[in-house]
Amino acid sequence: MHRQLDLLRCKCVLFDMDGTLLDSRAPMHRAYIEWANRYGLDPELVVREAQGRRTIDTMRALAPAGADVEADALALMRREYDDTDGIIEVPGAGALLHTLPAHRWAVVTSADRALALKRLEAAGLPAPQLLVSAEDVTRGKPAPDGFQLAARRMNSDARDGVVFEDAPAGIEAGLAAGAKVIAIAWASSAAGLGETVRVQDLRCIRAVTDGDEIVLQVSA
Repeated sequence: MHRQLDLLRCKCVLFDMDGTLLDSRAPMHRAYIEWANRYGLDPELVVREAQGRRTIDTMRALAPAGADVEADALALMRREYDDTDGIIEVPGAGALLHTLPAHRWAVVTSADRALALKRLEAAGLPAPQLLVSAEDVTRGKPAPDGFQLAARRMNSDARDGVVFEDAPAGIEAGLAAGAKVIAIAWASSAAGLGETVRVQDLRCIRAVTDGDEIVLQVSA
């Protein structure tokens, strides 16, 4: 079920990174297709399953018996770190981030910290004061742990937050955390789960501060 809302009030804003703030499809696809071909896996399936999930979780789910997924995950992340060709911001991302109080928003990503910072820089986006990355949680998306941790570190609660996501695993994680979820559908079908608001990209969002709350204005 989708709801179109004009206003969302929150205490904190939690952004996914890949597919939400920036477009990293080109280097991500190159890395995962190379890994899939090494094991004779379906590249389309691998890329689809990797959306919004930690590298290690994707490989544990798909790698054949006997594969050294720890070594493979490390090698793939190194490959991605060295490949920033084609990374650009999602339309409206930079403008939105610059209107938010720096201490009231965070990035919650399935990428590791070094890769996340490298990609944000490549896209010309500001580094967040608070970044929750793959290393910070035991359970990755679709578990809600990352969003809950980010909210706590901002002295808030995920239930008082708004999550921006593009991938089903991330949308599920945001809802499980009790947050309101805005699904970014610019790059994919981004199937909404539960009570989500869906927008084409971040140009549809305006943010204003009202006391201790952030008001997000959502346009069609």
